[in-house]
Amino acid sequence: MSKDYYQILGVSRAASDAEIKKAYRKLAAQHHPDKKTGNEAKFKEISEAYETLSDAEKRSMYDQFGSDYQNTGRGGFGGADFGDIFGDMFGGGGFGGPRQARPRKGEDQHIKVMLTLEEAISGAERTINVEVGNKDSRSYAYDTKPIKVRIPAGVLQDQKIRVKEKGYQGSNGGANGDVIIEINLQKHPDFRVEGNDVYIDLPITPWEAALGAKVDIPTLQGAVRMSIAAGTQSGSKMRIKGRGLGKEPGNQYVVVQIYTPPAETPQQRALYEQMAELMADYNPRQKAVMVD
Repeated sequence: MSKDYYQILGVSRAASDAEIKKAYRKLAAQHHPDKKTGNEAKFKEISEAYETLSDAEKRSMYDQFGSDYQNTGRGGFGGADFGDIFGDMFGGGGFGGPRQARPRKGEDQHIKVMLTLEEAISGAERTINVEVGNKDSRSYAYDTKPIKVRIPAGVLQDQKIRVKEKGYQGSNGGANGDVIIEINLQKHPDFRVEGNDVYIDLPITPWEAALGAKVDIPTLQGAVRMSIAAGTQSGSKMRIKGRGLGKEPGNQYVVVQIYTPPAETPQQRALYEQMAELMADYNPRQKAVMVD
């Protein structure tokens, strides 16, 4: 009498390879003869069904001729890869005798941590909630526990920090997984970040640009006094070495922006008119490429 392998595994005739493998794993774990509740005859039956349906060629022949296709000499347990399946479930070994379950390390957990730029430079402490338990276990529940972690000074955007053995629980005496902290840097209202370097716009007056001046420049580590050279143009960059981010810090670049005050009083307007007369020969557009 022909056996219905699909019915034995509890799957439809249209079942995918993954569905067939999942059904077999479940039944094999339930009926394996090494278990107290095992059933050797049932185990052999489901193994025979899986050995056929997991092989595309044998499955095709079975669909055409039923289980009698094995009389052609293609039967037996030569096609299915039972080793990986039993290794996962029972830790390796044959079909009989005691088995030593293999230790398996727990899975890693990935947690994003947000830092200010100032914290990225100086380091910070965070309390994070990690999930606990064995993720592979059927009884796994998403309980959490807080752990305190120290973020070292000099971290960068998207940098990863590994906290050893604080991840999911291992199996069969295996080590716990790790917690992988992924760094995200908050946007700053004044500073822009490009790699290890930081940028800041510095507003100055026309007379500071024309005559030169000494000004205080904000940095993430505190203000630095710098000289503005006479004749500085808007868009000019000044570098402050070593005031960027990272363990080997980048630089801070100061981008000059000249702001012209409005002529709000007759005296202010008169001053601009006097400047226009005194500098009538100066025309910056003569150096520019004019397009009609």
